[in-house]
Amino acid sequence: MCCRYFMEESPELRPIVEAAKRSSLYRNNIAKIARPLITEGTVFPDSLVPVIASSRSGQKAVFPMLWGYHVDGISRLLANARSETAAEKSTFKDGWAMHRCVIPASWYYEWEHIPTAGGKIRTGEKFAIMPKNQALTYLCGIYRMENGYPHFVILTREPGESIAQLHDRMPVILAKDGVDSWINPNMNPHAMLTAALTDMIAEKTDRKDGGKHAAVPRSLNSSHC
Repeated sequence: MCCRYFMEESPELRPIVEAAKRSSLYRNNIAKIARPLITEGTVFPDSLVPVIASSRSGQKAVFPMLWGYHVDGISRLLANARSETAAEKSTFKDGWAMHRCVIPASWYYEWEHIPTAGGKIRTGEKFAIMPKNQALTYLCGIYRMENGYPHFVILTREPGESIAQLHDRMPVILAKDGVDSWINPNMNPHAMLTAALTDMIAEKTDRKDGGKHAAVPRSLNSSHC
């Protein structure tokens, strides 16, 4: 986890999506990337999506980035990084120190992990999860350049009490007013982690992953319209 999130067409996400579309990084690399910018629907690793980060001049900006790191010797994309150890891992430490980003989502998805009598984990119901009293879910990430284009991973942490029964990890999520500080390379990321949100709303949803509007929970949808 976190390996799925959802982008709803909403007043809060619309300006972020439009800023990504206007980005010269996107317009100058459409042919090279050879995939569309995801603007709504379920998002998977290897997708191209809007991400908030600092520009070279130090200003907050929106860039289209690809989700996942390619690492030698590992066949699958790395979608996540543990926030507790990111500063120590060679794959993540530069991003942790200097290249932090925020991935805006409407909510993220998690599957219930159920221990079995044999000590294994069985996958249960699928849940849509978002912070209480916040229109968007600001997922904390880090990024790096691969073949001249930015790739990001989402940072994870131990779960808050409200969703600990579902899974032993959750994304690092900030309040809206913490976004600027997180992407500022002069800020201490360890200190920012203490401001992460843990009080979540979780609602069962369907188990489908495909489709532009797949698995939109009605109560979550209406809570921030």
